[in-house]
Amino acid sequence: MSKQDLPVIASTGCCTTTLTTPLDAETAVDLAATFKTLGDPVRLRLLSLIAAAGGEEVCVCELTPVFDLSQPTISHHLKVLREAGLLTSQRRATWVYYRVVPQALQRLSDILAPAGLTVSTPA
Repeated sequence: MSKQDLPVIASTGCCTTTLTTPLDAETAVDLAATFKTLGDPVRLRLLSLIAAAGGEEVCVCELTPVFDLSQPTISHHLKVLREAGLLTSQRRATWVYYRVVPQALQRLSDILAPAGLTVSTPA
């Protein structure tokens, strides 16, 4: 991708966001751990699949067939996402249902695209 193809980020106003205020060390460590969790392609896809449900729960039985991985491996990745605070889960009989934690996604979003900034593509 050349420089000409990159989107331009412009400020649309004055507001205090995480990016206009430096992160303290503790917050940076916490956020880095969360981003590291999402550094695995399987976990990122799992989070994306669950988030695409629009706030609804997704059964692990719906997630496992999407991947060429064993059910225990998928469960491990879901556990890591849950421990990172990105998902909640609820067991019902033999199945576990997952849902995204909107506040956790918003926190990550605020770092990546803070309020007051808009993305525009070059003409």
